[in-house]
Amino acid sequence: MQQNERISFALHKTSRCIKRYVDRRAQEVCDGGLTGTHGWAIGWLYDHRHEDVFQRDFEKACGVRRSTATSILQRMEQNGLVVREGVPTDARLKKITLTEKALQLHRQVETAFDTLEETLRGALTEEELRCFFSVLNKIQKEVEADDPTAQSMHPGV
Repeated sequence: MQQNERISFALHKTSRCIKRYVDRRAQEVCDGGLTGTHGWAIGWLYDHRHEDVFQRDFEKACGVRRSTATSILQRMEQNGLVVREGVPTDARLKKITLTEKALQLHRQVETAFDTLEETLRGALTEEELRCFFSVLNKIQKEVEADDPTAQSMHPGV
């Protein structure tokens, strides 16, 4: 089997290609002060802005480990995109809230992501899209079943 015939290699290569695109667009939107990851995070936090969102919610939704979520959120906090506020009921919990700066960026970020989504969906028929998502879900479930530390990204993402 050649390297380019491996499912894992093809998924990784495609993922990296999309990440580069998203990072490039995020840089354009924010004059270099935003990463694609921060753009995705802003979008998810925006969609949940009327809920109390904590780091564990972010970890689960994004399918990342605690250390990765901490790093992302710390950088976003340093860049003035989120604030983490304590809650009166539990001093250990920090509610994550988008700042006004992030709310202003959201529309631009959303437009860039919508353009990418339209481009990707435009390359596939409805039947191919159904098949694509079905196959991706099977692959993800199989990998998650083999990794007890994996966090499902299926619900709500």
